[in-house]
Amino acid sequence: MPASPIRRLVPLADRAKARGIKVYHLNIGQPDVPTPPEAFEALKHIDRKVLEYSPSAGLLSLRKKLRQYYKRFHIDVDTDDIIVTSGGSEAVLFAFMACLDPGDEIIVPEPAYANYMAFAISAGAKIVTVSSSIDNGFELPPVEEFEKLISPRTKGILICNPNNPTGYLYTMKEMLQIRDLVLKHDLFLFSDEVYREFCYTGAPYISAFHLPGIEGKVVLIDSVSKRYNECGIRIGALITKHKELKANVMKFCQARLSPPLIGQIVAEASIDASPEYMLATYNEYVERRKFLVDRINKIPGCYTPIPMGAFYTVVRLPVDNADRFCSWCLEEFEFEGATIFMAPASGFYTTPGRGIDEVRMAYVLDKTELDHALTVLEEALKAYPGRK
Repeated sequence: MPASPIRRLVPLADRAKARGIKVYHLNIGQPDVPTPPEAFEALKHIDRKVLEYSPSAGLLSLRKKLRQYYKRFHIDVDTDDIIVTSGGSEAVLFAFMACLDPGDEIIVPEPAYANYMAFAISAGAKIVTVSSSIDNGFELPPVEEFEKLISPRTKGILICNPNNPTGYLYTMKEMLQIRDLVLKHDLFLFSDEVYREFCYTGAPYISAFHLPGIEGKVVLIDSVSKRYNECGIRIGALITKHKELKANVMKFCQARLSPPLIGQIVAEASIDASPEYMLATYNEYVERRKFLVDRINKIPGCYTPIPMGAFYTVVRLPVDNADRFCSWCLEEFEFEGATIFMAPASGFYTTPGRGIDEVRMAYVLDKTELDHALTVLEEALKAYPGRK
């Protein structure tokens, strides 16, 4: 089981804080944007006498409201197609456990969200990666590269769109190529669409459920954590029209009894967040994205492509080893009483040697904080003994 590249340096950050150093957290997708007021109102006014188990598939009222939410994005699913989970992470884990036997394989473009590997290991399955590159903005590799990796043990393809960690947004052409592979080889398409609210191009958001002909093969992963800035309530969803798969997933849901009741109450209320709230959140990330990309690409030796979705970007740094550099920043460096915490990108690859000089940054701090953090980064690069 691999350690999380996002969290494994936390002890170093904690020790830096204990020394009185301010740590700028760009390592984790924990937004600082306020949770919608509707969520807190629901929390304050819970009128139940007993905080009971919910159904294993989640509260019916929440699933009905989620169905209406998906309709806004032209995703046509029934209430019974939606299974509420304890965060998007549990949705991925249950999807793998229900679909993959030990030794089965799943193809994933890399760099990829690091916990996919951990969940595959939990299911006894193997992640097989096809590499994308920072040099072309992490666009999807040619379909022929996927074809080379398909074996009798291949059971599915997993995509994250918009992408974590790169911020890449798949095009319709790329999505249709994936659709054709799914049909040709009778595969599942696992589609992590947690960041659908954060697409920064004029092109429309493309869901796996928008692809004709594979509706029964799609397993959509969702979460309320990011769009409503409520990561701590741990509410996600697994959505599929595949009847046998739903029955298998429900076995795991019953084994863990139920998703968090209070979290579901908060999530249901959050779906009523005002359009003004959602637009303000979106605009805030648009501004932060522009600010971060402009600043990074002005630092000598640094480069990041422009992310088109989510709130992450992968940055190439002029260092010998980004893992060592990130640890060094937390253990040995400070500038004006502060240092910076980033996620080494090597943890988002499975191919040895990939991402060795890259980090993932989450632009989840306001622009003033981002400005200070990037000043610290610039000074750290000047002082780092392993600078290239």
